[in-house]
Amino acid sequence: KTKRLPSSGKTEGKIKKPQYTGFFLKPTIFYISSSSSAIHYCYLCRIMIAKAILLFTSSILGRSAGFTINTSSLSGKPIFLAKKTAITRNSVEGSIDFGEIDGSDVRIGIIKTRWNKESVDSLLGGAKDALKDCGVKDENIFVKEVPGSYELPLAARFLALSGTVDAIICMGVLIKGDTMHFEYICSAVSSGIMNVQLQTSVPCIFGVLTAKNDEQVKERAFGEHSLGPGWGNTAVEMALLRNEALGKISDKKKVGFSEDDEGTVSQDPEKLKDPLRSIGF
Repeated sequence: KTKRLPSSGKTEGKIKKPQYTGFFLKPTIFYISSSSSAIHYCYLCRIMIAKAILLFTSSILGRSAGFTINTSSLSGKPIFLAKKTAITRNSVEGSIDFGEIDGSDVRIGIIKTRWNKESVDSLLGGAKDALKDCGVKDENIFVKEVPGSYELPLAARFLALSGTVDAIICMGVLIKGDTMHFEYICSAVSSGIMNVQLQTSVPCIFGVLTAKNDEQVKERAFGEHSLGPGWGNTAVEMALLRNEALGKISDKKKVGFSEDDEGTVSQDPEKLKDPLRSIGF
């Protein structure tokens, strides 16, 4: 039932300020006073029940999506905390064990950018050190430079189609600015690199840092948390996987972009298939 309040004697309505702020709801308890009646439109008990149901439902949905909800704050906004993963290659806090990798018989191409040269060169050094630790010979490491990250996919495709490498590392640094340029470049480069490896069957490692600021770049391009060595190890592992899956290819052509076509063996995936082989690797 509605509660009738004593009339204030005034004819115009009166609205009180919000008296209750909830975690997900911000209902306003207000009264409209007139000469004849006043109606209370909001019941506090019902609001509290609705809030409890929403909190419970959001907590269940949040945990199922890999998040936890911090309910200690009464700011009116939920605080979602992402669960930390113990092992990840893309975090400065984590690491991944590649085990023992023998790269003595693989050829690795590296396409790097001139933009953010200092950071990219640091990543390059880490990747090359990792390649050497895996046994990759100096003559089997090919490095080519392009202006920026947008040019990486096409350069990687040229190198993949040359038939001289078993894996490619695409290396660059992108830092978010004030415009949408960052988002467009990140999307185009990541999609382009993925398409190159799917179309050519040559693994292409996504070695492009997509950072919000310079501090994030420093954390991931320099020191013990540099991502360069991980990219080098990944390239060797994927090169070995490719050779195992498609069959070892041996030719006399130099590594990199070469005009000498003698001794080239076709690397068309359809021609590499052996109908007598069992399914799998």
